[in-house]
Amino acid sequence: MSEIILELKNANIYQGNAQILQDVNIRVSAGEFVYLVGKTGAGKSSLLKTLYGELPLRDGTGQVVGFDLTKLTWKTVPFLRRNIGIVFQDFQLLTDRNVHDNLEFVLKATGWKDRKLIEEKIEEVLEKVGLKTKGFKYPFELSGGEQQRVDVARALLNSPKLILADEPTGNLDPETSNEIMKLLMDVSRDFGSAVVMATHDFMVINKFPARTIKTEKGQVTDNARISIP
Repeated sequence: MSEIILELKNANIYQGNAQILQDVNIRVSAGEFVYLVGKTGAGKSSLLKTLYGELPLRDGTGQVVGFDLTKLTWKTVPFLRRNIGIVFQDFQLLTDRNVHDNLEFVLKATGWKDRKLIEEKIEEVLEKVGLKTKGFKYPFELSGGEQQRVDVARALLNSPKLILADEPTGNLDPETSNEIMKLLMDVSRDFGSAVVMATHDFMVINKFPARTIKTEKGQVTDNARISIP
């Protein structure tokens, strides 16, 4: 039986004092790829923020990569995030550092000290995302697709059991979106990482079908049927 990577039971999700989602019940296992869909303002981002500890879980129960979400404190949130890879829509790369140094910064910030191991890990993830020869380049020298690949490489640095991707194809053209999707699917299959990807891109969902969770009118529907526009 596959390891359960994240699970929410009877969870209510809040943004400040406003309840955004109610009675959320989700379970995601190792190596599983899951889409998170819903209209803007329907709660996708609030759900993701709860999973990586930016928003507290007040009601119900929840665990992510072995951490009890109801017991997180400001001291334990960084340890949770070391076990999660996060891929952003807007990349969030450090513009004053090249690709190699962006990745090195994350490794050192999460406790890596051995120079040889740091270099080996950077080489490994850059090769995985197809950027082995681009480590010396700065973000402004890369295309949008290449910057997103760096973002995925950064998410892989600590061999996470879970990757949360927030609209990773939102700023990309269709061809580049397909490349990023293939990369994320490969990560899920080859590394065994669970991937939860929030998206509005129904073309991507149609081309790369997977289990879909939908947020709508304060409710969460698992294995939702999606109508492709």
